[in-house]
Amino acid sequence: MNAVVLAVLVMLLLSVARVHVVLSLVIGAFVGGLVAGLPLADIKDAVSGEVLTQGVITHFQTGLSGGAKIALSYAMLGAFAMAITHSGLPQQLAGAVVRRMEGNGRRDTIPSAVNWVKWALIGALLVMGVMSQNVIPIHIAFIPMIVPPLLLVFNRMQIDRRLLACVMTFGLVTTYMFLPVGFGVIFLNEILLANIDKAGMNVKNLSVMQAMAIPALGMVAGLLVAVFISYRKPRAYRNTEADFRAEQRAESQAKISPYRSLVAALAIVVAFVVQLVYDDALLLGAMLGFAVFMALGVVRRQEVDSVFDSGIKMMAMIGFIMIAAQGFAEVMKATGQIQSLVDSSAALFAGNKGVAVLAMLLVGLLVTMGIGSSFSTLPIITAIYVPLCISMGFSPLATVAIIGTAGALGDAGSPASDSTLGPTSGLNVDGQHDHIYDSVIPTFLHYNLPLLAAGWIAAMVL
Repeated sequence: MNAVVLAVLVMLLLSVARVHVVLSLVIGAFVGGLVAGLPLADIKDAVSGEVLTQGVITHFQTGLSGGAKIALSYAMLGAFAMAITHSGLPQQLAGAVVRRMEGNGRRDTIPSAVNWVKWALIGALLVMGVMSQNVIPIHIAFIPMIVPPLLLVFNRMQIDRRLLACVMTFGLVTTYMFLPVGFGVIFLNEILLANIDKAGMNVKNLSVMQAMAIPALGMVAGLLVAVFISYRKPRAYRNTEADFRAEQRAESQAKISPYRSLVAALAIVVAFVVQLVYDDALLLGAMLGFAVFMALGVVRRQEVDSVFDSGIKMMAMIGFIMIAAQGFAEVMKATGQIQSLVDSSAALFAGNKGVAVLAMLLVGLLVTMGIGSSFSTLPIITAIYVPLCISMGFSPLATVAIIGTAGALGDAGSPASDSTLGPTSGLNVDGQHDHIYDSVIPTFLHYNLPLLAAGWIAAMVL
């Protein structure tokens, strides 16, 4: 069996068996490298000490350096997210909404103009999901702060929580796969385009938004189906003690502090403007935003370490997965068996581009479902897909659409993905939202199927 195929299968099987993703990537890389005939350690000349053949360990460690920048950006974003949380702004916003809803003191009645309020809340969650990837790059950190206090409100309106999961997942996934700002800079520029360029295809002057526009429209179609067809009917939930406690904590939040809110807004503007002015400046933007919180006293000197450490812990696992994925990709290149895989695949498809695209997208879906991170999938599949796309005559624009879609497929709908774990963390605090049946399966059906179709169309028309 081809060493690259074997390595991917080992990694996937271990991930499905619930072995940690980082460990699965390391084991898969070493299995593939050894099967390809690479030595475990470097082979050196006995006399001169010169390295004659680099081993799997060296190749893997060389690849790790490629993920360091990305991981550091994630760590800094985590610290920035915790600083925003520390300012109290998200909690105060949730408290303001709850106090507004409870202003009439009637807990067991549905407020008047409920339809308007319902769509306003759903729209607010969608906007928060989108902004959490760029304007306020805090990823899923907003969900456990904003959603639990509102569950009692959602219950009274009988809003289907599967709809809310789909709305939040749409904001988390579609934004980074289409807009090259915030986390989109990492996904589209630092990983997708950088790895395609490294694999031998020139994408210097390519518009990544043009390449990913059709796949993004597939996600929009899935959202519209979820909102207006699948989950439009009311769904009854119990009002539990956990719901009342979360609401009461939100009600007891102090009213929004004008000063702390102003500082938080200033920090967010600074972080966002830096990203717009400078290329690939997500790390710098997050760092300067954090500095604003420190300089203006919202994060005091004695609190800096705890806030910073909490943010790093929140994002550390994602960073480690992406670093390990870069090491995996480097070992796969070193095996020298990518080209033979490409040649055999091209012969198998017999020049049929439609079948080739479908196969590449399905493999991307499987890899991301197993790993749980689309960011980590890209380095793994790019080394294989770029030569295959070149050999079959796909344009650079179509190649970017294929690989970007193949990477994003499975992020929505993976049990191990932040895009499903995040919504569940907020919607299941009272035990009435099952992770698999209410987050994973709904998001899989509503996003992966239309994204698969849209990615195929993009590859064929671009």
